Amino acid sequence: MRLLVLFLGLFVFNLSVAQTDADPAVWSHEVNKISDTEYELVFKGKIMDGWHVYSQYTAEGGSLPSEFTFEKAGEDYELVGKTTESETIVEYSDIFEVDETFFKKEAIFTQKIKLLNPEVRQISVNLFYQICKEVCIPKDYLFEISLDGSGFVAENKSLDERSVALGESLKVDLKNKELLNQGGISSQEGTANLWMIIGLGFLGGLIALLTPCVFPMIPLTVSFFTKRTQNKSKGIRDALLYGFFIVLIYFLLSLPFHLFNSVDSQILNTIATNVWLNVFFFVIFVFFAFSFFGYYELTLPSSWVNKMDAASSKVGGGLGIFFMALTLAIVSFSCTGPILGGLLGSTTLAEGNVATNLTAGMVGFGLALALPFALFAMFPAWLNSLPKSGGWMTTVKVVLGFLELALAFKFLSNADLVGNWGFLKREIFLGIWIVLFILTTLYLFGVFKFPHDGPKKKHSGARKVTGLVSLVFSVYLILGLFNVTSLKLLSGFPPPSFYSVVETESDCPLGLDCYKDFEEGVAYAQEVNKPILLDFTGWACVNCRKMEENVWSDPNVYALLKEEYVLISLYVDDRKELPQDEKFEFKYDSGRIKSIETVGQKWGTFQTINFNAASQPYYVILSPNMEVLNDAVQYVDVETYEAWLKSGLGKHQLSMNK
Repeated sequence: MRLLVLFLGLFVFNLSVAQTDADPAVWSHEVNKISDTEYELVFKGKIMDGWHVYSQYTAEGGSLPSEFTFEKAGEDYELVGKTTESETIVEYSDIFEVDETFFKKEAIFTQKIKLLNPEVRQISVNLFYQICKEVCIPKDYLFEISLDGSGFVAENKSLDERSVALGESLKVDLKNKELLNQGGISSQEGTANLWMIIGLGFLGGLIALLTPCVFPMIPLTVSFFTKRTQNKSKGIRDALLYGFFIVLIYFLLSLPFHLFNSVDSQILNTIATNVWLNVFFFVIFVFFAFSFFGYYELTLPSSWVNKMDAASSKVGGGLGIFFMALTLAIVSFSCTGPILGGLLGSTTLAEGNVATNLTAGMVGFGLALALPFALFAMFPAWLNSLPKSGGWMTTVKVVLGFLELALAFKFLSNADLVGNWGFLKREIFLGIWIVLFILTTLYLFGVFKFPHDGPKKKHSGARKVTGLVSLVFSVYLILGLFNVTSLKLLSGFPPPSFYSVVETESDCPLGLDCYKDFEEGVAYAQEVNKPILLDFTGWACVNCRKMEENVWSDPNVYALLKEEYVLISLYVDDRKELPQDEKFEFKYDSGRIKSIETVGQKWGTFQTINFNAASQPYYVILSPNMEVLNDAVQYVDVETYEAWLKSGLGKHQLSMNK
């Protein structure tokens, strides 16, 4: 039961983790001189709402306590007494069944030291702690403390005057900044988006069930559980545990991506929009596609499979069931690998935290696999109702191969957009997709076949219906290519309409006038005295394109954007290098130093330090004198966005009349 509670806690945490550059706790220190040889060190942590940090003296058997390591203590100086703490909170933990002691909002630790070496002017102190919100994250923080008041620089690196000046120029003196998070609209679509990703993961899992690597595992699973026990109630418990372990394994595969977020809020966006990584994804997906076409098989080393299978047979209890679930994951890799690759790729294109999206998708995928396996393990008689393996599985794999190719070109398009290469324009991209889906249609209707297809025979009704759907979709793409339809169903996947082989008057969405430099846009807004719509966007941002093509295109919204606002669009994934004299290093309040070398790094950092956000799309309404006029919004519907724009415009006009 504890395992289940912990798993659910982890999942809830991943749905709620905040996207900020700062850690949930920001640390600082003070030095109070008592005498020539005695000092008082004060360590302060500001803790974000909803989070807590554990005391040094929290009960054993619960979460890990905070722990200070004073380097060279006993050599250069000695500790005088214990490290004392500010006021703490004590609450009973249902998970660990102990009273836990922790801090909320602020943690203050105080330690007196006495110098043994009078020449010592600087000491290092490491703090290990756990920052918690439903689940705990272990952290380390290094304090470099100067005893003579000269201070310290994180990472032992000083910034030159030019970097300091350019860094300060990124900070905007915003008025009414508290308005940004009051409306709560920005999170309105986040949960819905996560549920959609879980649904897509679930759909991917269902598709994986139909593949030749996974489907035959169902009878083997039933055989395994039938041999394990003749007790019905125990059999049901084992089957449920088996399903849980399948979900857990796929959940665990997503956890490493959360480590990236703890380093830098922009790092996953940087990875997802990296030109060469997108090219790598393109190559990998083409490789996956041809494996689905039957030209070769993807398999993990057979020794892995044998070891896992042997472990599941030899080890009893829950551990044996876990190894059986792991065997399923390994054996089915040749078919699930490409689907999981697609899931990984598509979650990098979705709104919000990439790691959280991936976790949601992996959990959905695991649930889809776990449900039938657990049910058939509980009720073996249901096996008789299953269709027999056959050629229909090959058809599923080939269709998946064409879908993998289509997604591969999306990644190549990302690289082209972010890298400003200009060769995969909107019309060319759509032309490639049209060819792919026409080929899918021809295959489904039996015009040609692949190496692993069996003898030609009469096609099933399901195959013909799928072929008809593919044909309709091909016609839809052709109509979109010639601008007969808007392709709103695909918003975000093809390159934007202004990225065209045909010369356009504007390189801004929908032909609007926009500025791609903040200072230039503000100067123009001050000149014409219009409010600013600050648009944090990205070349590879799917939901940014959806907003532009589905919401901004609405006549009322479009009129407001064109006539009433100064639009400033800042692309946080633009890999264009800054001029040499504009490159610099930026130091965060936490002490971390980041190199700013590209346009996207500059605007991504600008968004983080001024608006405490790192996701796109992200919209803010400002007056020309930098007053926040409304709460920030992200992915919303037409009605909400129009009302939000009108509200900001009304507040601007009201302030003008004062």
